[in-house]
Order: sequence, then C-alpha cells, then structure tokens
Amino acid sequence: MDFPDPRPARMTVWEHLHELRTRLIHCAIAVVVVFALLYAFRFRIWTWAQQPFLQALARQTGKPLADLQPWAFNDLVEPFISLMRLTFWGAALVAAPYVFYQIWAFIRPALRVRERRMVVPFVLITSTMFLAGAAFAYCTAFRFLGDILFQEASHAGLRANLHIAAYLDLFLYTLLSTGIMFELPVLTYFLAKFRLVTARWLLKYWRHSTIVIMLVSAFLTPGDVVATMIFFTVILEALYFVSVVVAWAVQPKPTAGNGQA
Repeated sequence: MDFPDPRPARMTVWEHLHELRTRLIHCAIAVVVVFALLYAFRFRIWTWAQQPFLQALARQTGKPLADLQPWAFNDLVEPFISLMRLTFWGAALVAAPYVFYQIWAFIRPALRVRERRMVVPFVLITSTMFLAGAAFAYCTAFRFLGDILFQEASHAGLRANLHIAAYLDLFLYTLLSTGIMFELPVLTYFLAKFRLVTARWLLKYWRHSTIVIMLVSAFLTPGDVVATMIFFTVILEALYFVSVVVAWAVQPKPTAGNGQA
C-alpha cells in the first residue's frame, strides 16, 4: 500500500534533519511505551536472560540448575539499574518492527514510486533478520560461549560470583551485535539496488572481506577467546555469501537481445 507523498522531491538539509528528528522521536516514544508495559515483567525477563549461562554453568559443574546461585552485587542500586536496563533493551527488541518502519519512512523520499511500495516486505524482512540474529545468539552463541568461559573455571575449582551488571553487558552486547550482523543481507540488498555493489564485485573481494570480518569478529568477541572469534567469523562469512546471492538476485538481468553481436 502506497500513500501520496506531499513533500517535494528534493528536500533541503534542514528538512532532512527535521525528518530525522521526527523519526527518532517516534522511535523513542514507541520504546518508552513498550518499556512501561514490560517493566512489570522485569523479573520474568531476568529469569529468561540468565538461562543460557546458568545452563552452561550446570553443564560444566554437574550441579542441578535449581541449586545454582552465582549472582552477587556490591552496590545497592545495581540490581535496580540492571533490571531497568534489561527491560529497556527488551522493549527495544519488541519495538524493533516499528523502529525499522521509521527507518523506512526516513529513506522513503529517496526511493522510486515502485520501491516505496515495498514498505511491508522491508519491515518484515529487517525485523525478522534482526530478531533471528538475537534468537541465534540466545540459543546457539551463548551455549557455545558459556561452555568455553566456564570450562576453565570449572576445571580450576573456582566458584562463580557474578555481578548482574557485568553479565548484562555481555548478554545485551552479544544479542544486539548478532542481530545487527544478520542485517548484512538486507544492507547488501539496498546497496545492490542502488548499484553501489554487485555480486561479481563481492565475489572478487571476498578474501579482503574475510580479513575485515575477522577484525570485526575480534572486536565483537568478549575477552580474548579465539574460539569465539572463529565462531563469529564463520557466521559473518556465511552471511557474506548469502549477501552475494542477494546482490545477484537484485542486479538487472540482461534482456534477450543483449550479448548478441
């Protein structure tokens, strides 16, 4: 469904800034509203958030999940602030489809009329990829990461005494960064749509991109865990080649008469 756009085809810099501010305000309001609704469920969200590492700790120590009490705090406001921060980012995840719609609304004036009608596919695909990345981090990446991080401590006989704030830094950082990683094919789609990249160009420079991917993975990896860096490198590399397929599908196909002498 397309709506008439009353704005001029060309917008000034100040109009772009005003439009950006409007979209950011809409995003902020949506997140705040969802946050207000979710705050009553903050303890359930915390129970859900700690499960990946508790399960990893149970596997490494051999203790029942119900007997694990690894959490501690040395600041009275730490639990309150941490649960508030967790709820806020949970609200951002829930509001992600609306946020992606606001992104679309901001770039919409630069698109052709035919491309403007793709609002529903854009919101669905970007939201699905982002949430799929977060779900992948929660279900797979944290299992892998938790086993590695707890293995040495378990073998050394150390007892876990974890702070909520430090754990949430790792938890939220990994979920958000993996969700953003999964947007790579979507970004490639638009770059290919505007003919800024092609499938042939991506394949030509795949070795260079691998080096960049390894550097990005090293930056995203918490601590100096080489195995985790390799894990994220493999995921990003797979997404890169998915992006090649996306770029190939988007690029204009030769007509029947092209290529003939």
